[in-house]
Amino acid sequence: MNNGDAVLRDLDRITQPRPDDLTELHARLTIAAQRDGLLDIAYRTVDSPVGPLLLAATEQGLVRVAYAREDHDAVLQQLADKVSPRILRAPARLDAAARQLGEYFTGARRTFDLPLDWRLAAGFRGTVLQHLPEICYGQTASYAAVAALAGSPKAVRAVGTACAKNPLPVVIPCHRVVRSDGAMGGYLGGAEAKRLLLDLEAAA
Repeated sequence: MNNGDAVLRDLDRITQPRPDDLTELHARLTIAAQRDGLLDIAYRTVDSPVGPLLLAATEQGLVRVAYAREDHDAVLQQLADKVSPRILRAPARLDAAARQLGEYFTGARRTFDLPLDWRLAAGFRGTVLQHLPEICYGQTASYAAVAALAGSPKAVRAVGTACAKNPLPVVIPCHRVVRSDGAMGGYLGGAEAKRLLLDLEAAA
């Protein structure tokens, strides 16, 4: 091998770093960002029976859970626009959320115990969502019943909108809200995901 080949080989190492090098660099950047207060939103994805879920958290708590059908890249862009552009894949901040979701999907957990950041659910929508955990695991409630629970019995349509725009599905159980005639109604994760969640809870 001549000197030119050696130079090209070394140059290739510099311009095409190994995956291990990139992983180490990302880890160092994440630590530095958290240390310097530059990490406003951490995110990761987890596998689940309802497909990959995007989890995102601020320092206040879990701020977003998103289904793949919502387009994870679009969700991250929305977070950048509405909360902060300082977003980084930093799985460690979401370890507790990932663990509790895993326990839920195996039937070992019925309620979530996580700090939540409610900033994406303001006004009456937020009021509705904060009442949803009162619907017990394995049970359902109608949109009308949830409207009454939230203090506005006539606001049935607004309850439907709140559920459709729930930023924290699964953790905040909008899947337990059904139509008065017993039909499932819509769900941001899709009808199949809603049925799977209801069946999972019914079987526990």
